[in-house]
Formats: sequence, C-alpha cells, structure tokens
Amino acid sequence: MRDFRLSLAQIRPRLGNVDANLVLHHQYVERALAERSDVVVFPEQSLTGYFLSDLVSHVALRRDDPAFLTLRELSRDIAIVFGFVEESADHRYLAAAAYLHRGAFVHVHHKVYLVTYGLFDEARDLAAGESLRAFDTEVGRQAMLICEDLWHASAASVVTADGADVILGLSSSPGRGLAGARRALGSAETWRTLNKLYAQLFACYTVHCNRVGYEDGVNFWGGSEVVGPDGESLARAPEFDEALVSVQLTDRELRRQRTRLPLRRDENVALTQRELARIAAGRAALPHG
Repeated sequence: MRDFRLSLAQIRPRLGNVDANLVLHHQYVERALAERSDVVVFPEQSLTGYFLSDLVSHVALRRDDPAFLTLRELSRDIAIVFGFVEESADHRYLAAAAYLHRGAFVHVHHKVYLVTYGLFDEARDLAAGESLRAFDTEVGRQAMLICEDLWHASAASVVTADGADVILGLSSSPGRGLAGARRALGSAETWRTLNKLYAQLFACYTVHCNRVGYEDGVNFWGGSEVVGPDGESLARAPEFDEALVSVQLTDRELRRQRTRLPLRRDENVALTQRELARIAAGRAALPHG
C-alpha cells in the first residue's frame, strides 16, 4: 500500500431524490479535493436514501446511466466510493457500493447480507450479492463491504485473506439502544467494537462511513470512523451532524503491526476452507422441512 489521504463524507441524503444527492456528492467531493484527499467515501445508498421500499425500481441505476457523468468527471482527480441501487441486466435490484476512479468503475460490491429483522426488510425489494472480493487500486488493495456484511466476521475474513489492506465499510445505521455505564448509544458502541476488532485481527485499516438525518422517523447516528491496524481510532466524525473528516493512512503502520503480530501471515486459509467445506456438506445432508 502507498500512503494516501482519505476523507469520510458523512452526509444526509434525500430519500428517493438522486438528482439532489448528486449535487450533495459534488459538493463533498470538491471539499475533499480541497483537502488534497486521494479517496472520498460516502455512506450506504448515498445516492438514493435508505428506506426506499416501492421507490427502488425508480431510483435504480445501471453503470452506463448518464446520471454518473458528473461523478465520472470528478473522479479524474480523486477516487469516489459511494452507495447506490444497481439494476442488473435481468432486472434485479442490488444494494451496491462503487469505487469510481479515472472516470471508470474500478469495482462494484453488492451487499451480500440483507437485513430482515427489527426495522429492516431489505430482502423484500433487493437481491443479495454473491461475492466477496478485494481489488487493486492506485493506492493499494482494498475491499468494500456494506453495513450488515460487517456484522458477519466471515466477510471481513474473506476480503483480508484476499489481500485487502483497507476495508471500506458503507452503512446506513440507525441510532438504537443504550450501552454501558456511560449510557452511550448502543449501535455506536457496537460499530466501534467491530471497527477496532477487525483492524486488529486482520492488521488492516477499517473505514466506516455512516450517514445522518431522519427517514420515516428513524434517526441515523453518523459517527463515521477510521481505525488503524493497531486498533487506535485515527479519525471520527461527530454523531448526528453532517461532516467531512480527513486522515492520512500510511503503509508504515501496516508494516509495524504485521511485524509485531503476524496474524495475517499465519492464517491457514486452506484449513479454514477444508473445515467450512466439511460443515457445509454436513448441513446439506440434514433433512429439510
């Protein structure tokens, strides 16, 4: 990985209004450029808003849609990571995270784990993604995961085994519950635990960009954060307010942590693969219904 500067664009998207959200993206990309950032990261479904329900088919985009022209042009000088709903060739709708740079889609990740509990019913309108991949960029090998993906440790394990030095996590996380003696926001405490845990376990940078604002009476808490490979928080946005937060990521910190704790080096991927295949075969043999 080469050293680079990253900005978190903690925004308040307008539900179902792609045009207004494109303007908002333009504004934050310009601010990130002014801070000389190499990469700017937006939240989950940043172009569309989150609780779309029947709006899904109206806001879904294909990669060749003219709506992306402005972002393509802006990406000549900065990599833009953003969330949208992608329509596939066979008219499925998928929650997507895109890495756009030099006018092209470098990689698109589709949310694998759709949420169907509590406030959420994503599987009603969206199809699940079917792959977990790291990908190469000008600043190093990265991976994108979307919200619930990060609540499954297997997803982070797979993309770091695939060589990701940076996990870019996009979320639309509501504020829920209270935790601990400090009575801190429960969802915030859980996310901060996940960010720190993955950074330390997989000796990588974890980048979590969450949104703010209200939709259907639900409040999104923000608190976007970058955590270094030693588990230390390097930058954190305020809760509940829009913000742009920038931070420098260095290869030196990766090297230092991986030398001190060579957990990635010692990870036995072949063993894990073999045991998971055994478990999957056992489950397949169980009677159904």
